[in-house]
Order: sequence, then structure tokens, then C-alpha cells
Amino acid sequence: MTRRGYSLVPQSPSGDRRSYSPLDARRSILTASTVTTLAPEVVEEIEAEEDAHAGVRTVEAAEQVFGTTSRWFLFVGIALASYVYSLDNQTTSNYLAFATSYFGAHTLISSLQVAQSILVACGKPIIAKVADVTSRGTAYLVVLIFYVLGYVTIALAPNVGAIAAGIILYAIGYTGLQLLTSVIIADITTLQWRGIVSGMTSLPFLVNAFVGSNVSNFFLEHLDWRWGYAMFAILVPMSLSPLIITLYWGERKAKQLGLVDAPARRSDLVPQVKLRPLQRAWLFAEQLDLVGLVLLGSAVALILLPMTLAQKSTRHWSSPSMIASLVLGWTLLPIFAIWDIRYAKRPVIARRFLFNRTVVCAAWIGFFDFLSYFLTYTYLSSFVLVTRPWSMTSVFYFGQVQTLGLTVFGIIAGILMRFLHRYKWILFTGLCIRIVGVILMIHARGADGSDAELVWTQILQGTGGGFAAICSGIGAQASVPHTDVAMITALVLLWTEIGAGVGGSIAGAIWSGSMPGKLQEYLPGLSQEERDALFGSITDVRERPMDDPVRQGVISAYSDTMKTMVIVATVLSFIPLVLSLLMPNWYLGDQQNAVYESDLGGPGHGHRSNRASLAAGPEDEILLSDEDDNDDDDDEYDEESADERPAVRIEVRGDGEV
Repeated sequence: MTRRGYSLVPQSPSGDRRSYSPLDARRSILTASTVTTLAPEVVEEIEAEEDAHAGVRTVEAAEQVFGTTSRWFLFVGIALASYVYSLDNQTTSNYLAFATSYFGAHTLISSLQVAQSILVACGKPIIAKVADVTSRGTAYLVVLIFYVLGYVTIALAPNVGAIAAGIILYAIGYTGLQLLTSVIIADITTLQWRGIVSGMTSLPFLVNAFVGSNVSNFFLEHLDWRWGYAMFAILVPMSLSPLIITLYWGERKAKQLGLVDAPARRSDLVPQVKLRPLQRAWLFAEQLDLVGLVLLGSAVALILLPMTLAQKSTRHWSSPSMIASLVLGWTLLPIFAIWDIRYAKRPVIARRFLFNRTVVCAAWIGFFDFLSYFLTYTYLSSFVLVTRPWSMTSVFYFGQVQTLGLTVFGIIAGILMRFLHRYKWILFTGLCIRIVGVILMIHARGADGSDAELVWTQILQGTGGGFAAICSGIGAQASVPHTDVAMITALVLLWTEIGAGVGGSIAGAIWSGSMPGKLQEYLPGLSQEERDALFGSITDVRERPMDDPVRQGVISAYSDTMKTMVIVATVLSFIPLVLSLLMPNWYLGDQQNAVYESDLGGPGHGHRSNRASLAAGPEDEILLSDEDDNDDDDDEYDEESADERPAVRIEVRGDGEV
């Protein structure tokens, strides 16, 4: 049937059930028993943007020249990039307070963190576009340049303004590294192995959760904060070099062998050899959809800015500037949509994305999952420090419990997807576990909750979160051709970041709206100034013994306020669960994606020249069905979508046209 989004046919795995390694990505697909396809209008839409996907064609061509050694270099490069990303995450945040205090500007920390969080969110679609328009190697090089420039600027900063400039540069590199790692894994792995490889990129967090604090303490005690930043200006180039060199080698080799196909000739494009420099720049801006990127980035920034600042501002949402920023941000979003749908030639968010059920559900699952999570997480450390007589070391270890769960169960989810070849019910199970964890918080974060309950809620949150994060991401990538993988990965992550901002903002609003009244209810004998001091500083509370009546009153106020947040989070946690039921249960096999029959070692990732890679001669006719399916466990396609997936008759003509 013809639809505006992706058109599906029955899916079933190959009859060959041998075990393959993630490096064995260049098999012929001639043994595949069925094929998936795209709706004709979607194919036309992709072809119209073909000149903006040079990076995809290049990485596909490079896949044909990569051997076992070069593939291992890629995986080693990904491992090094993941480790340095994790070490950065666990150390540099400890230096910012010392860096700003050095210039007497400690109060600017919140502003700098807000700017960084906004750039981390907005930078993802930009980096994805650069990776698609140029090449994966070029995108990594751009990320590396911003990373190094940012940290060098901070390390040599003569004033706090230079630190702010360095953080802006670094944030682009940081978010780009996170995104490109996911994209390159999608490029070089098949669906059945992708979950395991993606999960294993989080393994460094288990080590650096403990190593990171020791590293940062060493620099702060024996050197200074400048060397802490400068270290990464050295480590990042060393860590990314193997990956960048291997990618560039593969791209260059593929071009020398003539494996990189030129884009189809477009009537609205002049061959680039005839273009003047200004025309080339204009064409590049069109391919990037520069106007769309600016509109989208501005909208997201204006939405996240007040949501983040409202948690720290004394006026909260009573500030007219915050309300104006929020209104303007939400106004720019439909303007961006109109631009991309009606005017952009190579849009950031193509129309086919909006009608792709899997992508839309994955984005909203990420949005509401992070919204719920940040409702319970934003004030968790404050709650623990006030309500528990734990040492700072115990609080630190408690904070790592969920990280441990996310990492371990993310890998387990990948293993399950490898052998079950499905993701939907793993995702559903993870979200159910997530809900159980949130429900238990209602009692665990009360005044009568035990330490064991509190820890178990974090374990359950990590378990469910590990399942959900890996499965939703793999599902979204499986539902699109290779040309769209980078952008939909960026958009799902972007929408998730917005959900985090909204969750933190709601948590801040509940906290500021409820806590003062609860303190007055439980501590009526204190003056308003004393209650304000207890509200504004956990240090004043921790100085009192646990059995002190004032501290007990504060604990009761914290428990009541936290209970409100947790109840709201519990209700919102059911939305991702419902959305997961709407997602198609794609078969995760030996292909790069589930909507286009292709192997990673050859063409056919959604390009015009290879609409079907089938063992067929001139005028051969092939009926796509699952009649020769012999595996009862895995070969059944989605029953819920069976009515949408009729058998499709495809003719493969001698000239390659379908």
C-alpha cells in the first residue's frame, strides 16, 4: 500500500541461521528470503535530496574496501573515543567551580552550564547534517577541532569570558562526539549486532565513575584546573586519530577504486565545476539547510533557556523575559516546520520522518522517559544528603548505582536483541521495570523509606533505562534507510534533551512552589528568615544531627515535596509504555536497516541505482513473501502490522530499474 511514510512488506530472516560476528558485514544478500521496500513517493523524496547525502555514499563505498584489520581499527577507535568521552564526562565538570572562582566569578557557573546544555542539544542536528553532506571522517575532524580549541581556550583563559568562549567551542565537540559514535556504529554494524556494540560503548563509565574522581583530585591537589582541561586537548586527538585516519583511508581508497557513486543529475543544479566560490557556498548552505538549522537551533535554545534558568532564578517563572523566551521558542517551531516542509530543498526534518511511526514514537518515548526521569533525579542528591546520615563517599557510590544498571542492562538488552532478533518487547519490559522503580519511589523517598528501598529504586531505574535506551534507538535506526540514520539519531536525541529540560523545569517549579509552604507547616516555630536559610542551603541542614527537631521537620518537608514529584513522574511514565506498543517490531537481521534490502559491503542503502539487490536476471520477476520461512521462532513478522504488509511484486529489469 502507498503511504506518506515508509512502506513495508512482510519481514522474515534468512534461512541461513549461522552465527556471524559484527565484523562479518559484507555478505551477499542473495540468500535473503524476503525484501523490504519504500513507498514510491519516499524514494522520490530521498532522490531529490541525493546530493546532500555524499557522506552516506562515501561511507557505504568505504565499507567495500574495509577488511578485517581495518574494521578492527574502527572498533578500537570507537572504544578509545568512548573512553575519552566518558573520562571527560566524569572529570571536567569538577574543574569548572575552581576555574570560575579563580576569576572571582563563581556565580556564573549556572549560566555557563545552561549555555553548555543548550549547545549540547542544538549541536546534534548540525553535526548530523555535516556528516551527511561531507563525510563521516570530515565530521569527526570538525568535532576534534572544536574539542581541542575549546579546551585550549579554557586552559589558557586570561578571564572568565575566555572560559565561556571555550565552553561554547567544547560543547559542540562534545555533543558531536556523542552523536557520531552512535552514527558510525550504525554505519558499520548490522542490526543484530548493533545493540551489543552500542551498549559496550558505555562500559568506560563503569571504570571512570571511580577513576574520574581520583584523576580530578590529582590535578586539583598537585597541579591546577588548567592542566585538567589541557590534558584533554592532548588525549582527545590521540584517541580520535585511529578512527579518523581509518575513515579517511577507506574513503580515499573507495574513491580511487571508483566506488563512490556521483549523485544523480538534478535539473535545478549546475555542475559544481562550473560554480563560483559564492555559488558553492550557497549550494553548501542549501545542502545543510542552514536556514532550517538556525530556526531549529534558535527555537530549541529559546525553549530550554528559561526552563533551565527557572530552576535557579529567585523569580522563577514570574520573570517576563523567561515567559517571552519560551513563547518565542514555541513560535519558531511551527515557522521552522513550514520552512522545512514547503521551502527547504534538503530539509533537516524531512516530511517522511513525521510519518514514520517508529521514529515519532521513539522520539516521544525519549522525551517522556527523560521528563519523568529528571522529575525524580533533579533534587535526588539534595534529598539524600538531607534525609540520610550518609558520608559523601556513600552518596557518591549511591549516585553510581543507576549508571551501573544502565551500562550492564544496556549490554544485556543488546545480547537479547542479537538472539531474539526483535526489540519491541524488550523495550516494553524495560519501560515496565522503569515504572515499577518509580512507583516504589513513592514510599522509598518518604520519611519512612529504608536505605535498601532507596537503592533498589535506582537499580530498577537503571535496569529499565538500559533496556529502553538501547531498544528505542535501535528501533528508530532500523526503520529508516541508511541515508536518514544520522539525522533521525540526532533528532531522537534532541527531543530527548528537550524532555530532560522540561522535566527539570517542572521539578524546579514543584520544588519552589511546595517546599516553602511545607517548611512553614512542619517548622512553624522558626522565623521566615530561618526557614529561607534552610530552603536555600542543604549545608545548614546537614550541620544539625539527625534527631534534631528542625532537621526532622526539614526531612518531612523534603519527603512530601518529593512525593509530589514522584507521583507526577509515575503518571508520565505510562506514556512511553503506551507508545512502545505502537512501534512496529522490526526484524533485526544481517542488514544495515530493516526497510531496505542491502548488505553493508555493497550498495543499496536507499539509493536510486540499487533499489533492490536481488539475484535476478533481465526481466526476472520476484514475489516477495515469507513462504520459504523455516524458523518458527523468529520468522513471523508483526501480526499487528500484517494488514499493512501485503506481498509485493517487483520486476528487476536488465537496466537495473525496478
